[in-house]
Amino acid sequence: MVTVRVTMLCAAAAEGSDGLLFGDGARNDHGRHEDTPTEEAIAPYSLALRAPSARCARAAESLAIEATPETALRDLDYGSWYGRPRKDIAAEDPYGFSAWLTDPDAAPHGGESVARLCRRTAAWLSSLPAGTERILTVTEASVIRASLVHVLSAPARAFWHLALPPLPAITLTMRNGCWNARLGRMAIAQQPHSADGSASVAVLRTHATGRYPPLTVPP
Repeated sequence: MVTVRVTMLCAAAAEGSDGLLFGDGARNDHGRHEDTPTEEAIAPYSLALRAPSARCARAAESLAIEATPETALRDLDYGSWYGRPRKDIAAEDPYGFSAWLTDPDAAPHGGESVARLCRRTAAWLSSLPAGTERILTVTEASVIRASLVHVLSAPARAFWHLALPPLPAITLTMRNGCWNARLGRMAIAQQPHSADGSASVAVLRTHATGRYPPLTVPP
């Protein structure tokens, strides 16, 4: 059986929260307790990788993980919004901000669109060597969301509806070409494909409204 297992630790709270900055900008001391995962979240691994950001480097160092920087795990490029609070952008450019949250192809900041992030993350997951590797990554909330979009065969527009806390760890497992995901102790099963070849994401979508509710994990 061909297996690839990737355990992802989120180095920070989900991007775009009101009290946080876009990107890897400085934060006040009040938010620093969210930067570091705990050792309880770490599964056995044979290879450790991290996003190249300073916060991921801090998180790995705090856990004594010698992780190699991997550019494919870098955060979404926020362009001109980098280092700025969400509330300021929403006030100054409400139409652009709204488009960014609703259209995965939009990039009003001049950086990277959500759809592009999802494509490069999917490409990285697809490039992982099959075998006995157990990979540990310390990465960004945006990359974890994009990974779940790929693993669940969800549309890119579901990206912002995956509400991720810094913990617990998220484990992605591929066996013989089929992916599944586990958030802490909660398994998220990939849904069967429909007749037109598209994957159902009923596990995320509320049928009554057609909307995607937040996918959260209790602390």
